[in-house]
Amino acid sequence: MSEQKTYDLVVIGGGSGGLAAAQRAAEYGARVAIIEAGRLGGTCVNVGCVPKKIMWNAASAAHAMHDAAGYGFDVASFPAHDWTALKSRRDAYITRLNGIYEQNLANKDIDYIAGFGTLEGSNRVRVGDRLLSAERILIAVGGEPIVPDLPGAEFGITSDGFFELDALPGRVAMIGSGYISVELAGMLRALGADVDLFVRVDNVLREFDDMLQRAAGGALRADGIVLHLHAIPAGVDQVDGDLTLVTEDGKRFGPFDSLIWAVGRRPLTQSLGLEAAGVAMDDGGFIATDEFQQTSVANIFAVGDVTGCAGLTPVAIAAGRRLADRLYGGMAERHLDYTNIPSVVFTHPPIGTCGLTEREARTQYGDEVAVYSSEFVPMINSFTEHRTKASMKLVTVGAVQKVVGIHLFGPGSDEMLQGFAVAMRMGATKQDFDDTVAIHPTSAEELVTMR
Repeated sequence: MSEQKTYDLVVIGGGSGGLAAAQRAAEYGARVAIIEAGRLGGTCVNVGCVPKKIMWNAASAAHAMHDAAGYGFDVASFPAHDWTALKSRRDAYITRLNGIYEQNLANKDIDYIAGFGTLEGSNRVRVGDRLLSAERILIAVGGEPIVPDLPGAEFGITSDGFFELDALPGRVAMIGSGYISVELAGMLRALGADVDLFVRVDNVLREFDDMLQRAAGGALRADGIVLHLHAIPAGVDQVDGDLTLVTEDGKRFGPFDSLIWAVGRRPLTQSLGLEAAGVAMDDGGFIATDEFQQTSVANIFAVGDVTGCAGLTPVAIAAGRRLADRLYGGMAERHLDYTNIPSVVFTHPPIGTCGLTEREARTQYGDEVAVYSSEFVPMINSFTEHRTKASMKLVTVGAVQKVVGIHLFGPGSDEMLQGFAVAMRMGATKQDFDDTVAIHPTSAEELVTMR
């Protein structure tokens, strides 16, 4: 016989968005349960942002050691990297975070139910033998990497598999042009792998500003990554453990020790019972929501990657917290504004971007657009063998030159963007930037001294 319990809110998915909404709702006094079939923390904590940043930090340390000679250090005997030791420490860190998340739920009197949740109508969720009744339901199950339907595709791994690698592969084929692909390619190369990056189009990061595309492509090549443009995969062959990538034009590339698919992600909406509950989805399986995160069913909501809107961890967290503010905190109009979301790509050096690209701005505003840009060698690279240039761009609109786009490539771009994104959200103009006293000597000062 099924056990039944009633809640104000049942959250299906214990990732960033689900945890944020559950905890904020509980703080307002709501009776909350959260259901998670995997490890708490979702993609970000387990196979995304957190372990990725650890690997990026390791790669950055390798870059720093290579550059140390320019600052007078004797690096003739460059230290070997122990991938196994790093993985062990990284995995232990993630396990500790899983435990912290579980303890946080307990501290807020949130029921954590390990298992797979399925909708049984608009007010009930089944988890094994347990049946939960809920006034409201939030779906925050996230997504997963796509493996293309190609012959031999199963011989490759995804970004999830990257974090399971027990040793650094000698030669890697990275497939994809998006941020996950370029990030993993850079990390692998910095830690000693030979990397070939295969791109279907004419450059990486096609959704980013043209300046960032050029800068990222150039930096990848400068680091020794081989870019194959207009290379469309047709299949993968495996012989004695060696992998060969076959492209649509009949070319064969390899052998590779590892092949990593980074060709997109899809929502984990299968088998949730969405259709039976009347929850509408688009052709890609993403849950349709309005500006208040409400689905086609009045008391069912969705946040995060499962909605297909700006698939970033801080976006899911912000949407989840705002939803709880509205439903349980008395803030009737509280919701997330999905415009001007700052984001970072952890390349080497990193990319920071917020707002409209130059192309988007010109399409939307035409001759009202004015663009300011700068390219320079950062001071830190003035003494190093690799003199990677930094690039920055401001996109402005109208007579007052309101800043509608900020695009950065270079050391420190990941950290400096946050403050400028605040200014942009507040409606800053080019004159506001010009009137701000520069911090010298820094790369950030370029943003307030552009002419």
